[in-house]
Amino acid sequence: MLDIRWKTSLFICALSVISLFFWLITNINTALIVFITGLLIYIASHVYWLHALQNWFKSPAIKEIPEGSGVWEDIFIALLKYERNNNQNQNQLNSALERFNLATSAMPDGLVILSASNEIEWCTPNAEHQLGLNLATDRKLPVVNLIRNSHFIAYLYNEKYDEPFKLRSWRNSEVILEIQLIPFANNQKLLISRDMTQHEKVDIMRRDFIANVSHELRTPLTVVGGFLETLTDMEGAVPDNLKSYFAMMEDQTIRMRRIIEDLLTLSTIESNTEEPDDSEIDMLNLLKSVQSDGLGLSQSLNKVKHIIHLEIDPALNLNGAVDELHSVFSNLVSNAIRYTPAGDKKSGKTGEIFIRWALQNGEPVFSVRDTGIGIEQQHIDRLTERFYRVDRSRSRETGGTGLGLSIVKHILIRHQAKLEITSELGVGSTFSAIFPKARVVLKG
Repeated sequence: MLDIRWKTSLFICALSVISLFFWLITNINTALIVFITGLLIYIASHVYWLHALQNWFKSPAIKEIPEGSGVWEDIFIALLKYERNNNQNQNQLNSALERFNLATSAMPDGLVILSASNEIEWCTPNAEHQLGLNLATDRKLPVVNLIRNSHFIAYLYNEKYDEPFKLRSWRNSEVILEIQLIPFANNQKLLISRDMTQHEKVDIMRRDFIANVSHELRTPLTVVGGFLETLTDMEGAVPDNLKSYFAMMEDQTIRMRRIIEDLLTLSTIESNTEEPDDSEIDMLNLLKSVQSDGLGLSQSLNKVKHIIHLEIDPALNLNGAVDELHSVFSNLVSNAIRYTPAGDKKSGKTGEIFIRWALQNGEPVFSVRDTGIGIEQQHIDRLTERFYRVDRSRSRETGGTGLGLSIVKHILIRHQAKLEITSELGVGSTFSAIFPKARVVLKG
């Protein structure tokens, strides 16, 4: 098939040859008339086929593409091929879109695509059911106009989506939803809603079981511990050769009681669905108390005290539950003390703990840095699991229960905060509790 430019050139050349022939056998006027007449016919044919193309574009259908003649035949053939390919691609796209819709509809989770301005662009039927949406009427509406939950709105605008957010359905108070936001291209967000009701019921059963067992064990352990302590204190009641065994039994009884107390604390925190207090906390006094408690623990564990540094922004306070956050800060400081060697007088070295409370990137951060043994990277992600221990023997020696960081994690979640851990083996570790900007209180 010749190129359109070549066909046009060949026509002009042929018309010129014919005009020259008429010039030779007649005169130049006749030749010009023949040439102009040929050009006018050629232009008229172009106008005709342009008009046909314009009419086809008004209602394009692949079966009604004109056949054309000359260069227009090639144009219409190319247009026919393009339309066939376009229809084929459209069919493939429709088929893929249909399969995608079937796949997303089959998912138990609800999916919602939010625009950069948090407007609903698309959602699945499950999302409509779980969140009370209607794509036909709610498209382009801000999601905060439809999900009017203050904690969801805070989660949405906080722009920290590392952890999912649990939400009790306003349509059915027995339904618990887990909301996860995932940012993607062009500042859009994918909202995933998951029905966690059954999982939550199982979790409640587990918490209740642990709490009930802990309550049942507390009384007999208290009795056993009391008898052991009484027998140990009574002169002559325990033979000298058995005193070491009684001391071991007493230590293990105390340790079990600590574990039970921590289990009850953790169970209480997990089962507490009410929001924590939002009263302003005097962080200066609170952290000085934590420092004092840390020095007392250091003295009880070692002959040589650790040095505990305290760096506080005096103008920075926090909204939250003071008792719960005191537990968080004390746990982090006590962990640092337990896993940091105190040193000795001969070497002149002393274990150091650095407590810091300040703003970092606009967020309030409580951090505890130690100069201890450090933690291997493979253990860091599992440190907040119940009873997970990096070094079991050392944890028992220092009196740890294996539940402290689990308690810390759950209290921080209640305060929309998160725990970040960095460590280098043999150098030390840093535990940072990062709170949302919404909890900041700046004093005059």
